[in-house]
Amino acid sequence: LDLDRHPHAILFNILNRKDSCGLGHDNWDYSGMHNCHCEQRKLVCLRNSASTCQAASEVLVKTIHFMKSLPSFHHLPCIDQLLLLQSCWAPLFVLGLAQEHMVFEVTDIPTASILRNLLLNHQKRTNEQETDDSPTTLQAVHNLNSCLNKLWSLDLTAKEYAYLKGAILFNPDVSGLMSCKHIEGLQKESQRVLHEVIQTLHPNDHGRFTCVLLTASSLRTVAQSFVTELFFRPVIGQTDLLELLTEILFS
Repeated sequence: LDLDRHPHAILFNILNRKDSCGLGHDNWDYSGMHNCHCEQRKLVCLRNSASTCQAASEVLVKTIHFMKSLPSFHHLPCIDQLLLLQSCWAPLFVLGLAQEHMVFEVTDIPTASILRNLLLNHQKRTNEQETDDSPTTLQAVHNLNSCLNKLWSLDLTAKEYAYLKGAILFNPDVSGLMSCKHIEGLQKESQRVLHEVIQTLHPNDHGRFTCVLLTASSLRTVAQSFVTELFFRPVIGQTDLLELLTEILFS
């Protein structure tokens, strides 16, 4: 290894040792609120990474298979299917987490791991354009937790989840769609049937439909890159998640 060409080599080798050198890290109860700005910006990772990533992967696969199971989606042009997948997989995944009542815990990322990742990213981006990363901060976890709690408080039925997923999936505002008007019609139809289901199940709750749609809109605040880094990066490494999802969708 040429240290003149790799000035960070010695430091990287030190950081690349196992993170068991007395660097303690506390477990966070992600449902708790931490008002300190410094705490909100803390970088975190999954506490039980293997089991949680496995469960999250199963939810994601179910999400893609839900999309594939809809004839109205399957008959769209391939480019529209791809654009809707790219735009909607994250909020649909969060809906899946809520429907499966999946819970998880996070813990502080050890300092050595943070510094090592900084060195890796510096090397990787030397001749590349900066990417729009969304760090796995405690604040981002709290935002996801808030969305899940709102969905759980609604106690949605399987039918409500299904038509809400349709209303989110068929988003005519996605840029570049070939069948924008048709997709708009599919969204309105999903919303209409959702409204009928809600009226049947909750005839006395006149504000429920609006509340469900508002809660669904908040799912857009959960960044795709955050979801990828927290739940899937430990499994897929540097593989492009969207490429994997596309392969599943069109297989």
